[in-house]
Amino acid sequence: MATLIPVILAGGTGSRLWPLSRALFPKQFHTIFGERSLLQNTLTRAARITDEPPIIVCNHEHRFLVAEQCRAIGIDWRRIILEPEGRNTAPAIALAAHDCETTPDAQLLVLPSDHLIEEEAAFGAAVALALAAAQEGGLVTFGIRPSHPETGYGYICAPGAVVGEPAAAVNSFVEKPDAATARNYVDSGDYFWNSGMFVLGAQRYLEELQTLSPEMASTVLLAHQSGSVDLDFFRPGDAFLQCPSDSIDYAVLEKTARAMVVPVGFAWSDVGSWSAIWEASARDADGNHLQGDVFAVNTENSYVLAQHRLVGTIGVNNLVVVETADAVLIADREQVQDVRTIVQRLEKCGRDETVTHREVFRPWGSFESVERGERYQVKRIKVKPGERLSLQMHHHRAEHWIVVRGTAEVTRGDETFTLAENESTYIPLGVKHRLMNPGKVVVELIEVQVGAYLGEDDIVRFEDVYGR
Repeated sequence: MATLIPVILAGGTGSRLWPLSRALFPKQFHTIFGERSLLQNTLTRAARITDEPPIIVCNHEHRFLVAEQCRAIGIDWRRIILEPEGRNTAPAIALAAHDCETTPDAQLLVLPSDHLIEEEAAFGAAVALALAAAQEGGLVTFGIRPSHPETGYGYICAPGAVVGEPAAAVNSFVEKPDAATARNYVDSGDYFWNSGMFVLGAQRYLEELQTLSPEMASTVLLAHQSGSVDLDFFRPGDAFLQCPSDSIDYAVLEKTARAMVVPVGFAWSDVGSWSAIWEASARDADGNHLQGDVFAVNTENSYVLAQHRLVGTIGVNNLVVVETADAVLIADREQVQDVRTIVQRLEKCGRDETVTHREVFRPWGSFESVERGERYQVKRIKVKPGERLSLQMHHHRAEHWIVVRGTAEVTRGDETFTLAENESTYIPLGVKHRLMNPGKVVVELIEVQVGAYLGEDDIVRFEDVYGR
């Protein structure tokens, strides 16, 4: 009997959703719809189909975010695989497949972590059809019946494929078309959007990868064999950095005779742009989705998100306005694909706004830069119950700590003491120190750093429970 193992691909950066999505906190970890993140919704969707715990493949920088979001919804994982650098979907799936080699007839349900699917019964029925074909040796993808001529997706050509019927053979995969070609595809009824979701046998996929992309196959095998366990995570060996970067479509599916498609008719979005989020969001009578402290006057067909400040709009139409603590995006809703251009320009300038938010998350909690000037910086620090920072010291700065909520246990040199709300302490330059939260509520404190250099790399760790 087949064992269906979810493989969640959580390695993307979501640059088209800047300024909400950043390199160290990309879109899959945000609660864009409802009260759970896109990753948590994907994990829950998979758990309703199979009892097998998931394999999650992500960037090593996101490992604690992934683990924390799993724990928050009670999801246990089979393995969290950490990519030192992204190499696209084909190598990521191969790593997961190697992890299942000891499971007889392991079938992989491969899901991107950031898709929106609300019709879960229809999705489950489609997975059952795909699993039946995969057990017969097919490498099965899901084709979304197009609702309009979309130029932002690749297409699958499968003449005769019908929604609700068993998997059909794929005729061809085609690139993102221009508007006229997309219209022809939709009118023909033979084309489906390429969803990037798959069901395939672990061993079958590795065999096809070896035949069709042998360099990738051998490199991933070596990386997996030389990998190591780090706390709750698995790190592939350094060979992974030499692996060719390619999607499963290019590396395998476009070359194999085993490609099949299950056409589906449920609503689906890859949440790949702000316009896609607007389309998937609840809207008022004027066609607006307004979230946060927003006052809109004579505004239509717009998406406005205010996270920290009041945002007002007057006499605008078809706009996307996204306000975060350190950046504001204003874009025509028809041109939001060009958000990547802004991100690329910011990266060339070395700007931090593409990498982090003002609030930066760590396994123990978070910190937020409140104010910065010459030779000083003020931070707001939050430490979760039972967590602790590393035992550390700084060469170039001293620190003043003021507790504003909760109770903190402080190690400073050879002494350990407790700070309650409205109490403070001083950490001299060069002294070993540590902060711990022994209580049951989040500890919040204000940290004032003073010194000649205030960068995050001025830190020497002596002990760290998170293995950093």
